[in-house]
Order: sequence, then structure tokens, then C-alpha cells
Amino acid sequence: MTKFRFVTPNRVGKWYADLQQAQAYASRIGAGFLDRLSGRFVAYPGTAMEQRDFAR
Repeated sequence: MTKFRFVTPNRVGKWYADLQQAQAYASRIGAGFLDRLSGRFVAYPGTAMEQRDFAR
């Protein structure tokens, strides 16, 4: 199962089951925001998205 999270220079987000959910909660760690009008995710400078496959 692939999971996603955002990482900033100062904070690390938790792992989420899908990218949309990770993007929706990214503002909690200051990684960026989800533009509700366009539906696009806007990452702040220095933000990285990580994805990892977790074996069951």
C-alpha cells in the first residue's frame, strides 16, 4: 500500500492513504494549502512530498 506525506524544513506530516487526503491536511504542518476554487494544491517553498510503499 502506498502512503503519502508532506515534509517541511521544520515539520513532518503523518502518513495518509491517498494523496488527496495528505494535501487536505498539509496546512496543519505549514506545507501548503488546497485551493478550493481550482482544486489545486499549492505547496510552500521548501516543502517536499514523500511517498512510500508499506508492505502488508
